[in-house]
Amino acid sequence: MISLTDTQKIGMGLTGFGVFFLFFGMILFFDKALLAIGNVLFVAGLAFVIGLERTFRFFFQKHKVKATGFFLGGVFVVLVGWPLIGMIFEIYGFFLLFRGFFPVVVGFIRRVPVLGSLLNLPGIRSTT
Repeated sequence: MISLTDTQKIGMGLTGFGVFFLFFGMILFFDKALLAIGNVLFVAGLAFVIGLERTFRFFFQKHKVKATGFFLGGVFVVLVGWPLIGMIFEIYGFFLLFRGFFPVVVGFIRRVPVLGSLLNLPGIRSTT
């Protein structure tokens, strides 16, 4: 079992609530307030989980400048009050930032009993 410090546990909670508020804000037709709360909680939770210095190093690497610009720009646009445009920017930036992790996540999901069998279906297997 992975041992987490109290700060990392708080970060996991903040990140979880951030994802929940982002999802709930999108379900409720891009509610500005819920999306703004979700963005703040997600970024704060990420900083708590991996630490401030590692968070800054992750976001501000030379080859991730474009991705960071889109992601943080999307957060800013949501906070200003244009949730749909901001979420489009954020999703694009999120994809660019975390695209290196997607193969790892798909490999992990393939080992989960029910989801793994779904990902191994003939039509889906070739795309993932």
